Amino acid sequence: MFRSRTAAVALVTLATFTDIVAYSVAIPVLPDLSRKLGASPTMIGLLFASFGVTLLTVSIPMGAVSDRIGRKGPMVGGLVALALATLLFAFADGLPWLFAARLVQGAADAVTWVVGFALVSDLYGDDERGRVSGIIMMGTSAAVMIGPTFGGWLYELGGIRTPFIAVAVLAIVDVVLFLLLDLPAHHAPTEPVPLGMVLRVPAIAACALVVIGISSTISMLEPVLALHLAELGVNPARLGLMYGAAAVVTTTLNPIAGRYSDRRGSRPTMMLGLVMMGVMVAVLGQSWNYASALVLFVIAAGTGTFVITPSLAFMGEATTGAGIRSFGVSYGLYNLAWGAGLLGGPALGGFLFERIGFRALLVVWAPLLLVARWMLGRVESNRHDTHSDVAAGDLDDRPERAVAREKGAG
Repeated sequence: MFRSRTAAVALVTLATFTDIVAYSVAIPVLPDLSRKLGASPTMIGLLFASFGVTLLTVSIPMGAVSDRIGRKGPMVGGLVALALATLLFAFADGLPWLFAARLVQGAADAVTWVVGFALVSDLYGDDERGRVSGIIMMGTSAAVMIGPTFGGWLYELGGIRTPFIAVAVLAIVDVVLFLLLDLPAHHAPTEPVPLGMVLRVPAIAACALVVIGISSTISMLEPVLALHLAELGVNPARLGLMYGAAAVVTTTLNPIAGRYSDRRGSRPTMMLGLVMMGVMVAVLGQSWNYASALVLFVIAAGTGTFVITPSLAFMGEATTGAGIRSFGVSYGLYNLAWGAGLLGGPALGGFLFERIGFRALLVVWAPLLLVARWMLGRVESNRHDTHSDVAAGDLDDRPERAVAREKGAG
């Protein structure tokens, strides 16, 4: 049995890594598989979008469930669902089965991320969460690099089922390891914490708005940057190289951003990151050829790590500071905000790109990040100066913290 906090972080990192590999493996494989089953381009788009349906609907309920019954069971269930989803992809013989697999995959993603970060917040205090979030996000960036290449290579090597079966095996390994993880008994709050109570905490609401802003910015760039580069004569392979270079940079910077936020505070780090990214988004809009777009995009992606990684720590910090301790609901809200940005960013970006063009779009978009920075600056930081109650080597030494404030935070 594994009993240390380090083992718990390693397994959460492996779980999120597996989830992102499963998601990114679908990028080169699913369109071809869908066409073979008779899907139109519109149907393929709906298939990809269906992931977000269960991501949005499952995040908060499963976070609340994990607050009530503990983290281990939901994590194991989410990873089992991920394995089943990938096997459904592998053996699907019709579009309904592909849609079913994609919906299950979205639900599994919600559980893995929400419950995983809630578990981390259970085990680490405010002054350590940035470092730990950086480690987990480093694994995520590595998965972004590996997933499409891994999926495409296995597809060519063994056919359309091979990449999905490989991911399912990895998910099953995750399940076994989590079953061996010995977590302390989880003591649920005396009453369920409603989402409205969580949203009434200004710091939590501000964090959610920032997450929508950064998520929508990243997802907005995915289609419009490709369209802009196509106008410059850049082929998809060179676009893929840009994203690969950005993934290398973010893999390197995520743990740095996490440690920086532990030293300087997660909220100040996010505010700095929002300013840097706002500036770089506007500058990226002025790119005039492939080389300039490559350099500017990689720098912009790097600045994003100083928003995303500390935001994960800040959500836990804001929850603790409000005395709520329902990390499952809070990270469910985080995931919901991220999913809302993923849905809204490309739609709004495509609409504006068609009407005002790439350069004007990014110049108009950049101030939204500065507005998010201003809103975040108006809330008080609830960072604790004390270290985590959890001994570094033994989870069983963790006392349950009492609720620090009355329920009427609003």
